[in-house]
Amino acid sequence: MSCPEGGITVTRGSQPRSTTEPVRIHREDTEPAERASRNATIALISVCLGFFVIQLDVTIVNVALPAIQREIGGSLAGLQWVVDAYTLALASIMLTAGSTADRIGARKVFVAGLTLFAAGSAACAAAPSLGVLIAARAVQGLGASALLPCSLALLVHQFPDRRRRARALGVWGAMGSLGVALGPLFGGVLVALAGWRSIFLVNVPICALTVILLRRHVTESPLNPDRRADVPGLLLGVISLAGLTAGFITAGQRGWRSPVPAALFAAGLLAAWWFVRAERRRTSPMLPLALFRSRNLSGATGVGVIFNLVLYGSLLCLSLFLQQTRHESALATGLLLLPMSLVVGAGSLASGRLTARFGPRPPMLAGLTLGAAGAAVLATVGSGTSLWLVAGGSVLLGLVSLAMPAMTAAVVSAVGPEHAGVASGILNASRQSGGALGVAVLGALLGGSGHALDLHVPLAVAAAGYLIALGLAWITIRAR
Repeated sequence: MSCPEGGITVTRGSQPRSTTEPVRIHREDTEPAERASRNATIALISVCLGFFVIQLDVTIVNVALPAIQREIGGSLAGLQWVVDAYTLALASIMLTAGSTADRIGARKVFVAGLTLFAAGSAACAAAPSLGVLIAARAVQGLGASALLPCSLALLVHQFPDRRRRARALGVWGAMGSLGVALGPLFGGVLVALAGWRSIFLVNVPICALTVILLRRHVTESPLNPDRRADVPGLLLGVISLAGLTAGFITAGQRGWRSPVPAALFAAGLLAAWWFVRAERRRTSPMLPLALFRSRNLSGATGVGVIFNLVLYGSLLCLSLFLQQTRHESALATGLLLLPMSLVVGAGSLASGRLTARFGPRPPMLAGLTLGAAGAAVLATVGSGTSLWLVAGGSVLLGLVSLAMPAMTAAVVSAVGPEHAGVASGILNASRQSGGALGVAVLGALLGGSGHALDLHVPLAVAAAGYLIALGLAWITIRAR
């Protein structure tokens, strides 16, 4: 016999039991899930912080170059290498970093790379001469090369669910895109308030905070200890990429008919040929060529090259055009590009949600179409054009960010978790290589009468590039 007494159920042969006890037990049962969700959120924040700061350094130094030259001297070619030393080192070692992450763990390599990047940043801030600054920028790039593939591998591990992973990749892509787009603005503000050395010093506390968060809240990725270091592949890959990149840079400086670029191109292509031969013969290659049998991976990698080639080159052209042709200050130039920066972040966030719902193909096609339209608008801009048209074209160009998280999701879904590090290394190395080439190629096309710079040719080439990428994505990326 039982009867209710003030919320207590009394049953013969049993002790009184509170009716609220099941709720308490249920809350206790949900605590592990809540803790796991909180750790995943903090892991996303920490990984994105590291990704943001290394992407920021790709473009933040551009507006500081005149201040650097005034203080420590150097020719125009030397100042260009301040930019290119970072990008070249970033792209050259990325494949090795991705395969190393698969072998010993993405978190371990991420922390090591972040520490090296912070040390390089401190050395840049203290550089007494241009040569030391260029060398320190290369150290920064070496550290950053570990962060790009490892950040993606860690997110794949932390978010095994496909939909949650797509949203996390959207946040990750937004932070990276914002880093590149906000570089001119942040650089202009920091140079105006605290001098050019501050653009490097600001990295150090951010890196320290990120390392603390990683050690506390990010678990190590799955290991693939059977993979061995591919030293011949590393050396040949570095020589090939360095030769080709330096060839384009030198061609922009000395002219396309100079023998120096021709020799660099020949060395790069020869090293690339030997690289492919060496990778085919190795049992544990740095670059498993079999991965390129996937249409998604091959297509997304090709799109990634063009994506960064046009974006990085266009940002350089816009920045130089506004400052040298329109005579805007570095800070004013950064403010004029702010709408584009905001759209880049919003587009990347939206891409994560669109990819989760519709797959990677629709946002890639939409982003590349809008990017081509924006480049076409900017190709009509002249010295007397309204700044509203410049802002409108740059906003359209910024919407190409819809494609970035989507192409990343296409690559990740094309390979298994054991190859996540090397696959992300392939994508990011191709993108950074494209960025280095874009700065050289589009910068070389940025000509005009006298000292005036002309956007017509480089931005027309940029629009054509995104149309080519659009066709490539249409053919190779499978619908969901």
